[in-house]
Amino acid sequence: MGLRDQLREILPPDLLSRVSDHFEVIGDIAVVRIHPLLKPYRHAIARAIVSRRKNIGTVLEKTGKIGGDSRTAGYEILIGNSTVTIHREAGFSYRLDVAGSFFSPRMVSERKRVTGLIQPGEHIYVPFAGIGPFVIPAAARGTEVWAVEQNPDAFRWLSMNCALNHVSEHCHLIPGDALDTALLPVRVFDRIIIPAPYGMDHALDSLLPLLSPPGTVHFYTFKTRQEIPGLIREYTARGLDIRYSAACGNVAPGVSRRVFDLIRR
Repeated sequence: MGLRDQLREILPPDLLSRVSDHFEVIGDIAVVRIHPLLKPYRHAIARAIVSRRKNIGTVLEKTGKIGGDSRTAGYEILIGNSTVTIHREAGFSYRLDVAGSFFSPRMVSERKRVTGLIQPGEHIYVPFAGIGPFVIPAAARGTEVWAVEQNPDAFRWLSMNCALNHVSEHCHLIPGDALDTALLPVRVFDRIIIPAPYGMDHALDSLLPLLSPPGTVHFYTFKTRQEIPGLIREYTARGLDIRYSAACGNVAPGVSRRVFDLIRR
């Protein structure tokens, strides 16, 4: 039975179509968007979510878009009393405050794909490291990982998660601006993983000089389908071989997060 069926006796019939069965789950926290017309029923919607997902203890309503240097959004607690949780993914555990640090569970398949390409002994750089979902699996593959994160809340969880997953000795964590390459004691890397925030395509220009040919950069950007051919021509003209490209989920109508695996010649 879907969420709409659960709410059929509670919501006016003309509003049922506004209810979405889709919501994001991070640890034991459900994050839901609620249509403005459903605001008077938001607590009833939250109770319905908890009743059908016994592993959920907290329901957050997303009240603002992700933005700012911290890459966080606004939330209102509808059920529960904490925004801190432990999220488990691919054998690793990530502790975080959902309200203070960016994390997307929808990227799980992409993170597994990239991790599977990593070879022991590589030197890897992860800017915009967040709470560590690229950093920790990479370190567990027998590599040395340098990671930079500007958000103090996310950096704190990053450090804790490296210890929680027993990879601290292979993780070199630096607080600060991910594009400030002067922060890095190592200036040449075999692989760079760039989960760039929206509107930061210039991150590739700043960090590409750190890649040792024929190293690989996994670059994430936000584009419409119409923009992709031009981007491919641009990368090719810059001497980059595109080994892989795919959409990693829609983030807005007509806009997808897209990954490019680029090899520097």
